[in-house]
Amino acid sequence: MRKVLVPTDFSDNAYNALKYACQVFKYEKSDFLIVHAYGDEVYRQAAEMDSAHVEELREVVLQKTQKSLKKVLKNLKDFSPNPNHKVKSIAVFGDLVDEVNDLVNQENIDIVVMGTRGATNDRELTFGSNTLHLLKYVHCPVLAIPEGYEYHPPKEILFPTNYMVPNKRRELKLLCDMTGSFRSTMHLLYIDPITNLSWRQQDNKEFLKNCLRKPKLTFGTTLEKDKTLAITKHIEHHAINMLVLVNSRHSFMEDMLYQSTIDRLGLHIKIPFMVLQNVSR
Repeated sequence: MRKVLVPTDFSDNAYNALKYACQVFKYEKSDFLIVHAYGDEVYRQAAEMDSAHVEELREVVLQKTQKSLKKVLKNLKDFSPNPNHKVKSIAVFGDLVDEVNDLVNQENIDIVVMGTRGATNDRELTFGSNTLHLLKYVHCPVLAIPEGYEYHPPKEILFPTNYMVPNKRRELKLLCDMTGSFRSTMHLLYIDPITNLSWRQQDNKEFLKNCLRKPKLTFGTTLEKDKTLAITKHIEHHAINMLVLVNSRHSFMEDMLYQSTIDRLGLHIKIPFMVLQNVSR
């Protein structure tokens, strides 16, 4: 049973991410948990209020949130009445990252799927602040869907790696099952001017091959020193539908999760972006 958590702020981008999640997991029995964290909304409006009025405001925002969640559930049922899927929603009062992490642990969530930007984020930025924080700090894989992205099956997937990171089996199984459903091709791209692999790198490469048995694997090497440029070129030349990175020390994600680099990448990448967190669970 696949367990998918989808944060929403009721924006079009958030709903588009929810639709993508239903489509990409349409072949798997899945539980979807749609969550809205409304703490920030209350705090923004409560700056000038006394405590009694803050409690009233909190109840008003909660009622409004629950009404909006019911609308999302109805719209999703009309869009994707999949008998393999069970969907429920929850409103939580608190910080989004903390609440999502609590739910990830309590519900044993496999993956978080969300839009790259929310309703109020700066349109000049590729990723909104909530998305960046979840990409960095949530304890399970996160799949970010670009604003306005029209669904395409993830048939061609790019997984840049230097083979330095020993990936977690559970996360690779998620990736393997998802891509196996679409008979995808996984492009493992080695980006390094040093082409000879160490024994550690060779062992990690074999581990990837053993865990990713369902998709077709291709192995490429580039001497391009600029990781962003190398990834962008590969996406364009191979019609890539999804990018996968690992959030770990000594990985490309460590370098790329700076806003300036992310924005530079975002100028060329308009495809779903999955981050494996590489944490034990």
